[in-house]
Amino acid sequence: MKFKAWIAAAALLGICLQGLAAEGDKDYPAKAVKILVQYPPGGAPDLVARVLGAKLSESLGQQFIVENRPGAGGNIATDLVAKAEPDGYTLLLSADPPITINPSLYAKLPFDPVKDLAPVTLATSVAMFLLATPSFPPNSVQELIALARANPEKFNFASSGTGSMHHLAGELLNTLAGIRLVHVPYKGFGAGVADAVGGKVELIFGGVSSAVGFVKSGKLKALAVTSSKRYPGLPQVPTLMESGFPGFEIYAWFGLMAPARTPRPIIDKLHGEVVKALRSKEISERFAALGMDIIAAGPQEFAEKIASDTRMWARIVKESGAKVD
Repeated sequence: MKFKAWIAAAALLGICLQGLAAEGDKDYPAKAVKILVQYPPGGAPDLVARVLGAKLSESLGQQFIVENRPGAGGNIATDLVAKAEPDGYTLLLSADPPITINPSLYAKLPFDPVKDLAPVTLATSVAMFLLATPSFPPNSVQELIALARANPEKFNFASSGTGSMHHLAGELLNTLAGIRLVHVPYKGFGAGVADAVGGKVELIFGGVSSAVGFVKSGKLKALAVTSSKRYPGLPQVPTLMESGFPGFEIYAWFGLMAPARTPRPIIDKLHGEVVKALRSKEISERFAALGMDIIAAGPQEFAEKIASDTRMWARIVKESGAKVD
């Protein structure tokens, strides 16, 4: 009888604790929330985090404070959130490489992006331009391939670092076109694009939002874009699919994530507020001007995107031989 009574009391306690947790979730957030970003200030992930953070502060009545924790290819910030308390007060505004590329690139990670993180909202995506220094003779992908085939390993492409999306996009072009452009890694896109503008390297892939200004000012020329459709801001630039590569479609994405085991009511509340912010005229127009597409996908669709992209990048990493110790 005593054992049965103990079981009944434990069950009642569990119900009470669930009720208290639900009540606490309803009051969320009751204090300031941190949004960690994997990269330095000024880039697209930082911009998305600050725009959404300001809107969430306004709609939820608590400060959403952006903290930049760059380093180790985005692994530092990602690990901090993966190991944080699952209470909704430490979040991650993630770009896709630490989540979908790094598991194939690094021999060992301190976190599991699937088991240790909970997708909240896939917020935005942005395609990339294949950019060339203005003095480089080719003005199309076809001309580039012809020249590269005639001169193997003579021409370089810059990237923001080994294993970055810029790097792997270049390796994918090498594989699909049967050419050998030489990879030159830099510490960040800014350093790589500066040398492309200066003519020290011939080519670089760059996100539309970061690269469009260089193209419009004539400092670089765009040979193609990695989206399925032409970028409206530069409609004269063909897609890589139009240029003879039907499988070449790459987008960088940015999404909000939380530690695994964060209560579902908190996940749902955050998702609802982020979607509301993304669909506001102010934010949608601002992101559109930067070449970003609004996605606003929920946790399940976000998880499916992570799974499919992880498989795609695993194949590209394997084919390229890229590794980071």
